[in-house]
Amino acid sequence: MAVALALLAIIYAFLKDSKAPEEIIVTTPKDVLSAYVSLLKEQNFKKMYSLLDNDSRSRISEDAFILRNQKIYEGIEAKNFHSEITDTSITSEDLSTVTYSQKFDSLAGEIQFTNTATFTKNEEGNYALSWDDSIIFPQLTSDDKVKVIRKEAKRGRLLDRIGNLLAGEGAASSVGLVPGKLSEDWEKDRKQLSRLLNMSPESIEKKLQAKWVNNDSFVPLKTIEKLDESELLRSNPSEKAMELKEQRNSLLQIPGIMITDIAVRSYPLEEKASHLTGYVQNVTAEDLKDHPGEGYYSNSLIGRTGLEALYEKELRGSTGYELHITDFQGAVKCTLASVAKKDGEDIRLTIDSELQSKLYDSFREDRSCSVALNPYTGEVLALVSTPSYNSNNFILGMSADQWESLNQSESQPLYNRFRQTWCPGSSFKPVIAAIGLTSGALDPEEDYGQEGLKWRKDASWGNYYVTTLHTYDRVTLENALIHSDNIYFAKAALKIGKDKLAENLSHLGFSENLPFEISLSSSQYARDGIFQSEIQLADTGYGQGEVLVNPLHLACLYTAFCNKGDVISPTLLYQVEAAPRIWLKNAFSEAASEIVRNALLKTVNTPAGTGYTVHRKDLSLAGKTGTAEIKLSKTDNKGTELGWFAVFTTDKDTSEPILLVTMVEDVKQRGGSSYVMKGLKPVLEQLTP
Repeated sequence: MAVALALLAIIYAFLKDSKAPEEIIVTTPKDVLSAYVSLLKEQNFKKMYSLLDNDSRSRISEDAFILRNQKIYEGIEAKNFHSEITDTSITSEDLSTVTYSQKFDSLAGEIQFTNTATFTKNEEGNYALSWDDSIIFPQLTSDDKVKVIRKEAKRGRLLDRIGNLLAGEGAASSVGLVPGKLSEDWEKDRKQLSRLLNMSPESIEKKLQAKWVNNDSFVPLKTIEKLDESELLRSNPSEKAMELKEQRNSLLQIPGIMITDIAVRSYPLEEKASHLTGYVQNVTAEDLKDHPGEGYYSNSLIGRTGLEALYEKELRGSTGYELHITDFQGAVKCTLASVAKKDGEDIRLTIDSELQSKLYDSFREDRSCSVALNPYTGEVLALVSTPSYNSNNFILGMSADQWESLNQSESQPLYNRFRQTWCPGSSFKPVIAAIGLTSGALDPEEDYGQEGLKWRKDASWGNYYVTTLHTYDRVTLENALIHSDNIYFAKAALKIGKDKLAENLSHLGFSENLPFEISLSSSQYARDGIFQSEIQLADTGYGQGEVLVNPLHLACLYTAFCNKGDVISPTLLYQVEAAPRIWLKNAFSEAASEIVRNALLKTVNTPAGTGYTVHRKDLSLAGKTGTAEIKLSKTDNKGTELGWFAVFTTDKDTSEPILLVTMVEDVKQRGGSSYVMKGLKPVLEQLTP
């Protein structure tokens, strides 16, 4: 109603100016103030100006009024206005005052004050607001400013299990120019600078032409890696340190160049953990649109990928603000509101940096992924994807050539392999064995008989045969695991049956999300959840067909062989006293788990076992190899192979309990799963009993 009355008054004024017949509309000071506050809620400063009296308009133009109010209210992000009139008094026939309380939210929290507004009556008997800056804040004069002081929250760190830094504050060098110190031969210097910083001459010039730049300004051009001076004191400095030294010296020979140290987000493990940590970037306009009211502004950082994105809320903390009224000299007259900054939380993870690095180094030239966990607590010790990128390059600024190289590389360094699903091959056989034993479909002592190196159920399979690599005496479940017999497990899957196998795999988390902090692709046993043929069912028995498994999911299933049939839930957040959380209680029977576990022990510890390469006399290891054929069709002879190895310590009291699963692409003609074992052997040899 109040807004309507005010608008009627505005309409009347318009009609009067148009020399329409005289019309008297009486508005009260209370009505005008209510209209003013309502328009303020909408930030409609133009209409607010129309409620001012003639004397106020003579002192401030409409444009100046709009700009003054807009800069203050938008600058402090004022919202949720609420006002209440507490008193109205008439001081003279043409003058009236209204006392009111007002409160609203701002960057620095709630602002609340009591104020008095004065209104004058015009010749027609209508009231208008006598405005000055004190209407915005009682203490504010036209010479004063409302100053916002932002106090940045320190972003929390990502730490490994013993406190080593995975992501946190580091140092870099900012290379910039002072325009007033450029040489007369600037064109030549600019070309040299362009080459040294891998920047186009145009981009350098654009930075120098910014409106704020003057002769004495330091104009940042690019952030580069900081030279570690201590590295140069070594008898044999690294090649990288020498390159940085040469770059720095060459830059400083260009007149006007300055190099200063700045704090940046740093990732000490570089490529070795970038798929895990991810990286931060400056917010974009799209980010600001997607996160309204969450405290982001144009210079904010936001976690873009990996753990930086996953724990963004905890890591970023909250910015502190102080809102002051300052006089023309900049002195603080009063504080309107303040809120203390809150630094981001440190996130301590279960990750073992040393193990993460070793696994990366073992397969850095391959397209691979590795996961490691403590099979008794579920603590994830490593999540590795190779090849990788360096998160620090996103902080320092990546050139177009670097970005194009990452995106066009055949090895796909930006592709996070540990989050994906893969055909598991024979590494899946222990799961099939445990399902068969638990369901009663398999008798561990039954001898399936010698079939040679290829087998088909009957003529209905046509020319399709299941093949295997070894023959051996007594084709029992244990020996089939030791020798990795495809034929045995094809028959085992048929004995279990499609319905029972589908039911059990569904119970084991297939087609579901893994209960883990990081989102991973869901494993599948068939594309549509249905076994379409006997051949597909048989192929599933030895990890082929349409089976796709996430490496961490497979590792979790293997924990059942360490925990009497219970599958342990993986966890990434460190606890001083790690307590295992059971994901799948009695996933397998205790007897079935024991049988499979003993067979996997012999797979590693008997010369005939496929995992004997990593055998150690002083440490009890159990494991299973796997080679998965990746073909476009049944007749494809040019397909590639994935190599797998899953291995774990069997003694809960060993000093370093571990379960490792590694997958390597393109191992055909490179030894298959033997290639994977050779890569893991140095890692396993460093474990202490």
